[in-house]
Amino acid sequence: MEQIQPYQPKHKVRIVTAASLFDGHDAAINIMRRIIQATGVEVIHLGHDRSVAEVVECAIQEDANAIAMTSYQGGHNEYFRYMYDLLREHDAGQIKIFGGGGGVILPKEIEALMGYGIDRIYSPDDGRAMGLQGMINDLVSRCDLPVGDLSVSDAKSIREALQSKDVGIIARLISLAENRPEAFKAHWESLGKTNDKVPVLGITGTGGAGKSSLVDELVRRFLADFPEKHIGIISVDPSKRKTGGALLGDRIRMNAIHNPRVFMRSLATRQSNLALSKHVAEAVEVLKAAEYDLIILETSGIGQSDTEILEHSDASLYVMTPEFGAATQLEKIDMLDFADVVAINKFDKRGAKDALRDVKKQYVRNHNLWDAADEDLPIFGTIASQFNDPGMNQLYRAVLDVMVKNGAKELKSDFAIAEGASEKVYVIPPARTRYLSEIAESNRAYDVKAESQSQTAQKLYGLYLSICTVLGQETTKNGSLTAAGLDETKLFENPKRQEHLELAKKLLEEFNQVKMDLDPHHWEVIHSWLSKVERYKQALYTFKVRDKELQIKTHTESLSHSEIPKVVLPSYRGWGDILKWVLQENVPGEFPFTAGLYPFKREGEDPTRMFAGEGGPERTNKRFHYVSKDMEAKRLSTAFDSVTLYGNDPDYRPDIYGKIGNAGVSICCLDDAKKLYSGFDLSDPMTSVSMTINGPAPMLLAFFLNAAIDQNCEKYIHENDLVETVEAKLKDFFKARKSERPRYHGEIPEGHNGLGLLLLGVSGDKVLPVKVYQDIKKKTLAQVRGTVQADILKEDQAQNTCIFSTEFALRLMGDVQEYFIQNSVRNFYSVSISGYHIAEAGANPITQLAFTLSNGFTYVEYYLSRGMDINQFGPNLSFFFSNGVDPEYAVIGRVARRIWAKAMREKYGANPRAQMLKYHIQTSGRSLHAQEIDFNDIRTTLQALYAIYDNCNSLHTNAYDEAITTPTEESVRRAMAIQLIINKELGLAKNENPLQGSFIIEELTDLVEEAVLLEFDRITERGGVLGAMETMYQRSKIQEESLHYETLKHTGAYPIIGVNTFLSSKGSPTILPAEVIRATESEKEDQIGTLKALRGCYPEEAETALKSLQKAAVEHENLFDKLMEVVKYCSLGQITNALFEVGGQYRRNM
Repeated sequence: MEQIQPYQPKHKVRIVTAASLFDGHDAAINIMRRIIQATGVEVIHLGHDRSVAEVVECAIQEDANAIAMTSYQGGHNEYFRYMYDLLREHDAGQIKIFGGGGGVILPKEIEALMGYGIDRIYSPDDGRAMGLQGMINDLVSRCDLPVGDLSVSDAKSIREALQSKDVGIIARLISLAENRPEAFKAHWESLGKTNDKVPVLGITGTGGAGKSSLVDELVRRFLADFPEKHIGIISVDPSKRKTGGALLGDRIRMNAIHNPRVFMRSLATRQSNLALSKHVAEAVEVLKAAEYDLIILETSGIGQSDTEILEHSDASLYVMTPEFGAATQLEKIDMLDFADVVAINKFDKRGAKDALRDVKKQYVRNHNLWDAADEDLPIFGTIASQFNDPGMNQLYRAVLDVMVKNGAKELKSDFAIAEGASEKVYVIPPARTRYLSEIAESNRAYDVKAESQSQTAQKLYGLYLSICTVLGQETTKNGSLTAAGLDETKLFENPKRQEHLELAKKLLEEFNQVKMDLDPHHWEVIHSWLSKVERYKQALYTFKVRDKELQIKTHTESLSHSEIPKVVLPSYRGWGDILKWVLQENVPGEFPFTAGLYPFKREGEDPTRMFAGEGGPERTNKRFHYVSKDMEAKRLSTAFDSVTLYGNDPDYRPDIYGKIGNAGVSICCLDDAKKLYSGFDLSDPMTSVSMTINGPAPMLLAFFLNAAIDQNCEKYIHENDLVETVEAKLKDFFKARKSERPRYHGEIPEGHNGLGLLLLGVSGDKVLPVKVYQDIKKKTLAQVRGTVQADILKEDQAQNTCIFSTEFALRLMGDVQEYFIQNSVRNFYSVSISGYHIAEAGANPITQLAFTLSNGFTYVEYYLSRGMDINQFGPNLSFFFSNGVDPEYAVIGRVARRIWAKAMREKYGANPRAQMLKYHIQTSGRSLHAQEIDFNDIRTTLQALYAIYDNCNSLHTNAYDEAITTPTEESVRRAMAIQLIINKELGLAKNENPLQGSFIIEELTDLVEEAVLLEFDRITERGGVLGAMETMYQRSKIQEESLHYETLKHTGAYPIIGVNTFLSSKGSPTILPAEVIRATESEKEDQIGTLKALRGCYPEEAETALKSLQKAAVEHENLFDKLMEVVKYCSLGQITNALFEVGGQYRRNM
């Protein structure tokens, strides 16, 4: 295939790239921005989850030619229209808009958006026809225009426009200075004298020192410190000599700049080997003319010796890291001669304290400060990535003090700083960073011992056979075996060959000698083997689960009246073979749980999950009732809309409004959760709930638990004939609050008994005595079953629905687990550690399994470091994998169970319950294709077969049309039918360990297990999971594997039926959905109405609750304990924003 050559722009083109609001899919826009850069464009990349206001503000400040967006999460119609309107509202209609969203944006929607004024929306068919470079060439050529003239309204002069902080005028003046110096000069001369008193802080340093994060933290503190002052930022990044393109990447790291008091402009050097653009002086002068109170000038990351920043600033800050090499390198850094303040950022790195000592020594030598006290030197260790870092606080005050000393008296600060230097709040203690390799070593040691013991057992079997042969005894019944060894009396009773007695005794002596090398537990395995086999041949098998005795039939009868065993044991006779099988495989329900966690599957409880999530809570509730009808077990798996996923509230603002209830259910408060699960008894052991939510997981979990508690309050009210009394109380309550009583919108579906709707608008403690309510709460927490995803590590590695800083998000997860232990929540999983999203992002099955298990062990280490008991939190952990069609997926569950069990027992000393790895499977979304969508069901069936044969704990089968739309009722029923047919009709599925005994399965199991342990070692080399995340190891590996798959798919080397081979006579085009499921206007209005009602009913309680929550965060109390109360009065968005202020927002990266 001929390679398309990049278009060569005639002018300097600037393009802003981003993914839309509440959209974590940043892989596509990352690929696009790289190609755009390589086409000679200066790219200002904002990353994922960007509101229209943020993108438009950026595009105007940067005076961009165009905005290029991806939108994969729905709401695109409102998003792009709102962007078009907002640009015109700000007199920036010249900025072009381009977009794409795969098959999510339908052809008729593309037509309508381009008719509205969007310059171009690219479809998948455009991509196939034009290629990636072809699309980018089209985009760039449309933007290749000269910088326009300065346009000032007749009402004011340029000076007035600048002094009023007119962003468009400021931005265009800087562009003219960069691109049309003569035009700039003409305008500038008309201004006359400008304000030279505006202080400029120059920040320079080495590449990758964290300058952007550090600037963001300085700006955040400045805005809080001076509520009336304005700040201007000029940030310089290097241009590429080869292409002329540039990545202007500082904005992506900054959260504080989206503020009306901040102006930021990114400049490319447009020349090589320099840290500043030659137009920096003009840009600084423009900001001075606009009378900003402080200007920050940040250079591009350079080597050690550049001091150019000094010519443009009143005070300078040099940013470095502890990793500068030998102390003699410090003698070469010119900035240590001139910098007013030095920051050693990333102070959590190894050797930081030594670096601080060495830099201070060098500074003393350079400045002849031989008598200065160590603490008076302007050198600070900082961790800018850590929320409210003490070192950053000290640095901020020191910088302002220097500015004041240099003449900027108006910047005198009262910012309070605490004593103490930067100290990393470690999630995993430094002494424990080798935990993954320790697990690998421990598991390998177990395998070595298992092999050695098996060989010993086989020797014993050989000796035993020899003794029996010499004496002419039977060997089949093992009658002469006892718990202590061989029964000599029985063995030598009536020997058939008297002449060999002496030989037999010598063999027996050898037997006893060899047996000393065998672990007594392993002898017990051999001794009890035949009775174990016999147990599974009996009609009923009796076992205990949590002190409850269960009896299960061991066989099922086929239509041919054959007795089909549910569990089949190997017919091995050799003790070595038996022992090896028991140590590495064993029956389901016994260590190492390779074949499954329980001796038998529970009758009447198939692993089938009912999946729903669309519109408002009422519509999803109706879908749940529809798909679970006639099913004994109700396993409710919930998908949430992107507004909820990012911890926000419904709103009329178009970029939010368009996403309410699309691609998931809208849940913003406790009432929504009550309606969502109403009619299902959340305390029934046959009901379990799975919530696919991450960043705001603690809040959604608190909604759910309170909904369950209030259900049981309702039951108490009905059982004690208190309905009339409570109704009267509620009537008076809402009347006094001047609020309308909340209700379930629409008709209640068939099978809905009304449970969960009596106490809408209030919680049970408002209508029941305190003791009664507390008793109900205690019992409910012990009964609820289900899981909340909550796995923040995989979000940072693969999906990007992170909202809080990683440390704070992990703290919230730890608080949830701590609360579960303290309140005996034993049946609910506090986290579902997910590999599904890692696989969806492109990882192969081994990488998915290795990253997921390593994340799981990271939670184990973190919870242990918080002083929790592994036997108390271990059972609250669960896992979630994707199942593709690769061969390794046939064993993903068994390998996971085996590795987890060995590590938990051998390394951590956990009890059997904590050794059990519970996992949910969802069939692969990546193997759902938008061409020949009917074929998707075939792939899903094969994947479901893998999962069921591998004894997964629960299973969600994807609908065949999910590749092109939200699943319909018909497609969801088909998806559920796939696994129901396997479980109910497929004869072999009546057997519960069909994979055991297969040579290929055994080989694959060993191969995948060792591959995972090797990956553990690779992660350890990078400082454990969190250390590897800092260097983006996981993301890079996932993206490489994704690209490998896509390349093979594109070339046809990896055949996919109906996609790149076996195409139909029409060429198997992309299928357009017959029915597009979107939230209705009335559903969106209902959600906004619910939110308004809540805020109108509890304004004072909400304010008090949020302050109490923030206080708990600052004082390191358990936040989930507080959340359980806060959710009674506050909405999801209120809670998220309150926690941002005390826990820090997630900082995006490339």
